[in-house]
Amino acid sequence: MAKSNTKEKRYYSISEVSRITGLEPYVLRYWEKEFPILKPRKNRGGSRLYTSSDIELVNRINHLRTKEKLTIAGARTKLMLKKSAAYKEEMVARAKAKTLAGQIRKDIEDLLKFFP
Repeated sequence: MAKSNTKEKRYYSISEVSRITGLEPYVLRYWEKEFPILKPRKNRGGSRLYTSSDIELVNRINHLRTKEKLTIAGARTKLMLKKSAAYKEEMVARAKAKTLAGQIRKDIEDLLKFFP
C-alpha cells in the first residue's frame, strides 16, 4: 500500500501545498495574514515551508469557508475557540502530570527517610 504524499516529506513548498489543497498560492499567502495560527516557516531565501499540520490547518480553514460558509472572521473565531479548548485541555494535562510528579517526589523523599 502506497504512503500518502503528505506523510513522506517533512516540509512542503507553497506550490506543493497549492496542488495538495486545490487552493491558489495567493490564497495561502492571504490566509497567513488573516489567521495568526497559520505560520509556515520560511527558509533563508524567504520561501515558505509548510508542515503536514500546516496543510491540515489549511484544509480546516478551507472547510470552514466553503462547507460551513463562514466568513474569514467567523472561521478565525471558530479556530481560535477550538485552539483555546485544546490549549485548556493541554494545560489540565500538564497540571495533572506536575501533580503526579510532585506526589512521586514526595513518596521518594518519604522512602528515603527510612534509609539514612
